[in-house]
Formats: sequence, C-alpha cells, structure tokens
Amino acid sequence: MVLFNKPYDVLCQFTDNSPTPRVTLADYIPVADVYAAGRLDRDSEGLLLLTNCGKTQHRIADPKHKMAKTYWVQVEGDISTAALQQLRTGVVLKDGITAPAEACRIEEPEIWPRTPPIRQRANIPVSWLSLTITEGRNRQVRRMTAAVGFPTLRLIRAQIGQWQLGSLAPGEYQTITLTNL
Repeated sequence: MVLFNKPYDVLCQFTDNSPTPRVTLADYIPVADVYAAGRLDRDSEGLLLLTNCGKTQHRIADPKHKMAKTYWVQVEGDISTAALQQLRTGVVLKDGITAPAEACRIEEPEIWPRTPPIRQRANIPVSWLSLTITEGRNRQVRRMTAAVGFPTLRLIRAQIGQWQLGSLAPGEYQTITLTNL
C-alpha cells in the first residue's frame, strides 16, 4: 500500500484527458499498478491511500464499511459551540442528513504553507477544527461546514482508519506492507 500526501491542485487519478493537462498522481507516484482507495478533491490536501488489492480498496473506500476519515478543516469565522454540536448530531444537506461526526475545535496544526495561499479577509477570523466522518459523500466536509455557517477555506485529510499522514510532506509517499486489514 502507498500512503501519499496529496498536494493542493493534484487530481486523484493517474491520467487526465482534459485539453489543458493538469497535475495527476502520475507526476508523484512511480509505483506501478496501484489505484486510489477513495478520492480527495483537487482543492483538498492530505492523506490518500493507494493499493493494488481490490479487496483492500473496497474496504477503505466503500461507505458501508464506515472507515473513519479525519480532516483538519480551516473555516472562515470563529466556529461556535452550536455549529460544532450540529456537526456532531448530523447536518441536513440536499442529499439528506449526514451521520453524526466527531467535531472539535483545534489549534492550527503544524502544517506546510499552501500554494497558492488561501483567501483570507483581514477583518474576518479563521478557526480550525478536527472533523471525523464515516461517510464519503461528494464534497461532504465542505458542504457540512457551509451548512452550519462556516465555509471551509482549507481541507487536509489527516487520517483514514489506522493510517495517519504523519510527517509526510506534500508530494511525498511511503510504501508499506499490510499485515492485516
């Protein structure tokens, strides 16, 4: 299995057929025959797992297995206790209510600067939270924070199940051998 710290603006696939080629996993990972176990939006960063085993990929990516995924989320505004409680109990989105999440305010994590930097308004504070979900809806974390009134500015996946981002710098990967999943 490959643990990869996906940088901002990188597609979670190895090829891109768009008229203007974009950066893909092939620009970072020279390991043959591995595929992403789940996705991470182009504008999100952090831990992505890749594997050559279909069973492992299914176990990690399929929402019915409810593998927890933890994100560090920078939001616009000083996130309120009420908003955190809403995230913990479930948020109503257009495609239904979300499962309860683990949500808590955190200090800004020790992370790399993003290129390009996030937009930030001088008169509006920002805050960070740790959000753990067990679903995998499209852009779910961003939609959840927006629904409670705090739009996401930066999103970094820090953990998937037992695997953590650790000290991997953006664009770095580590190959590990699975002993038990």
